Amino acid sequence: MKVLANDGISKSGILALEKGGFEVITTKVAQEQVANYVNANNISVVLVRSATKVRKDIIDACPGLKIIGRGGVGMDNIDVDYARSKGIHVINTPASSSESVAELVFAHLFTGVRFLHDANRNMPLEGDTNFDGLKKAYANGIELRGKTLGIIGFGRIGQAVAKMALGLGMKVIAADKFVDKAEVKVDFYNGQFINVEFETEPLEDVIKHSDFITLHVPAQDGYVIGKEEFELMKDGVGIVNCARGGVIDEVALVEALDNDKVLFAGLDVFENEPTPEIQILMHTKISLTPHIGAATLEAQDRIGTELAEQIISLLKAEKV
Repeated sequence: MKVLANDGISKSGILALEKGGFEVITTKVAQEQVANYVNANNISVVLVRSATKVRKDIIDACPGLKIIGRGGVGMDNIDVDYARSKGIHVINTPASSSESVAELVFAHLFTGVRFLHDANRNMPLEGDTNFDGLKKAYANGIELRGKTLGIIGFGRIGQAVAKMALGLGMKVIAADKFVDKAEVKVDFYNGQFINVEFETEPLEDVIKHSDFITLHVPAQDGYVIGKEEFELMKDGVGIVNCARGGVIDEVALVEALDNDKVLFAGLDVFENEPTPEIQILMHTKISLTPHIGAATLEAQDRIGTELAEQIISLLKAEKV
């Protein structure tokens, strides 16, 4: 059987699939040509990340398709229910990228509280002529330790963020429509660990009481954070979104940054991808990354291996 990994797959994933008897194709096929390519090459499995979309048109056009796999958590680029109604397995890798995304959240948090995003823009331009001026401009950093981190969405990634926050000595509060309680295990390098129990709180309370807010929710209709939510926040709050574009109202965010309600924002995802608004890209109070939350070598290895294991297991079960 043939597997098309249209948005790429790690070497470990390729090796695992080949060991399982699959031919892996990593040719990048344009979105409009995916259906034709799948049919012309007798492909049984299509693997995507966030770039390729597998909608009803492709599903209807490819009767030989047996599995659609998403390397990552969210599956908003796949018509999941429709695919399953046609007897196609739809799989993802919800646990593989949690640590990588959580670390990026803290990269943005550390960047924001110490103005690294702006310093890294201005030091090459003015570091040799205005060193003392820049030193003064970035002299009012703040520590994360002892501050309250509000986590909106307390699934695997939200809990991975909580572990890191606890390690830094932060207070953690969380909101989630579907999770009432969670026990988070914080592991240390020497085999020791602690378990911390959380009870989630109403969203409004988390928004009101947090010094920093990070979102870990799926794509959805409407904003989770809009103008009204910004007004409820503490003055000088920091906000990070490494979840999905469109869960924060970017117009309201820029307004909140401009009036100093929000100290800084860290954005890995955007309402308009792959062409974010210029007001977002040029804003001096926003730390920016191009949707790379899961883009670590370790996460990609885990994703590739987990996808391979699921594919082999599913297709072997069908033969039994």
